[in-house]
Amino acid sequence: MTKMVATALLGLALTLGSVAPASAAPCKDAKGKFVKCPQKAPVKKAPCKDAKGRFAKCK
Repeated sequence: MTKMVATALLGLALTLGSVAPASAAPCKDAKGKFVKCPQKAPVKKAPCKDAKGRFAKCK
């Protein structure tokens, strides 16, 4: 029983430990130098439509 709990905790620690550094990767240019990360483009909204599928005024 103790061996199973220890194995589960070890697996959880390895999983959580490997996720954090990957998500915190800095941006690099083509030469491998660190640069400021570009801003993400704003999401473009689709035009508003009513229940019949016709274009309507967005609220």
